[in-house]
Amino acid sequence: MSEQQQAHPTTTESELIAVRRDKLAKIRELGIDPYGARFDVTTTPAGLKADFQEDKQVAVAGRLLAIRDMGKSQFFVIGDVRGKIQGFLHKNEVDETTWKLWKLLDRGDWVGIRGTTFLTRTGEPTVKVSGLTILSKSLRPLPDKWHGLADKEVTYRKRHLDLISNEESASLFVTRSLMIAEIRRFLQERGYLEVETPMLQDVAGGAAAKPFETYHNALDMPLTLRIAPELFLKRLMVGGFTKIFELNRSFRNEGIDRRHNPEFTSIELYQAYADYHEIMDLVEEMYIYVTQKVCGTLKIQYQGKEINMEGPWTRMTMAESVKKYSGIDYYAWENDEQARKECEARGVHVEANAVKGECLEACFDEFVEKNLIQPTFITDYPVAISPLAKRKKDEPDMTERFEFFANCSELGNAFSELNDPIDQRKRFESQAAAKRAQGLHADVDEDYICALEYGMPPTGGLGFGVDRLVMLLTDSASIRDVLLFPTMKPLG
Repeated sequence: MSEQQQAHPTTTESELIAVRRDKLAKIRELGIDPYGARFDVTTTPAGLKADFQEDKQVAVAGRLLAIRDMGKSQFFVIGDVRGKIQGFLHKNEVDETTWKLWKLLDRGDWVGIRGTTFLTRTGEPTVKVSGLTILSKSLRPLPDKWHGLADKEVTYRKRHLDLISNEESASLFVTRSLMIAEIRRFLQERGYLEVETPMLQDVAGGAAAKPFETYHNALDMPLTLRIAPELFLKRLMVGGFTKIFELNRSFRNEGIDRRHNPEFTSIELYQAYADYHEIMDLVEEMYIYVTQKVCGTLKIQYQGKEINMEGPWTRMTMAESVKKYSGIDYYAWENDEQARKECEARGVHVEANAVKGECLEACFDEFVEKNLIQPTFITDYPVAISPLAKRKKDEPDMTERFEFFANCSELGNAFSELNDPIDQRKRFESQAAAKRAQGLHADVDEDYICALEYGMPPTGGLGFGVDRLVMLLTDSASIRDVLLFPTMKPLG
């Protein structure tokens, strides 16, 4: 009889735990270790089901997910996040100790089984058990198999239970892993080398974001968790690498919402002798490749909308997009004051000292982004908001920069990298002054400027959020749904 059959409907969790502890003791009395060691498997539950052959000897392990007690005949299911397989055990075909062990098992226990494969009358792939090994006794009852975890917050705080009880959630995180593998494969096949750069940095650079601050006792110095790996990766370009990428964890001490988590995963890549047009082509090719691999189609559904990832994607300059969706003409602004006045007249908030480029960005945020449902490249960003991007030769107030969007959300940022150390110093100093005016600590990264002075080749660079791409391709409404362990405030 299963634990659930033994327990009265009002049985408390503590009573169920007591029942399981009693079974644990009885397993030990049989001379069996309830927390077994090595078990040599020949396949996995998912692998066995995918490549099923009858009358084959197998050894497979997994968590006991369901039990159907038919007296001397027992059907059950074992599995893991990749899949599951049915097992069948008959009292007359195993020894007495194995049968006693079986009667002490519960849903949630980890077991290894050996036996022969067959198809049931209904055509279900099944293993007829000849040998049974307990690998780990579960002392707590699992969530109800029909209802799983109803509270969304509990799924984030107790992801282990979510993965056990929710096949869709488990499948999502398998998909995430496969997506990252496909991105790596795509880049490596095109000659990119994967590298690693420091997470602890003495100057937080590569993005305009507030860092987490810490202190190294032995070195007696303050450090920050990186907000982006960009400046170290570009040092490597100075050193002679020509195609590199990093799958990185970065940290920003800012707000949390459905698209932002303080700790996140992104990919940054750099290619020598390229510009932002070549990187744009790479982005489109990569996203189409990954979407097709993961979804099997380029027309995907996201929260009730159809997103068509097929190329070519729409391309517009930031000024063109603002004019299209608001009628505001950036090129009609003769000076910063006129730009600020038009923003005020249109209800767009800007700072009292905002320059034309910052006003253009504010208008983009207000009028454009909400319209970018289909994949779109927005190009040519103002210098004022692009401290690391190369200026356009024919329009020095603009840079060779683009961001790309889908479902009204920014997915990534790229540009022709600024490799002029004199221009870079001026922009860093201007950026630092603006941060100090806001009461924030800011330094110029002198070591990076020094590296640039040795010479960095013309380079195209890209950074994009892995978490947001996973959200898009798995139809997930919140970034918390695609992070195994999202940042949460402690209870109590």
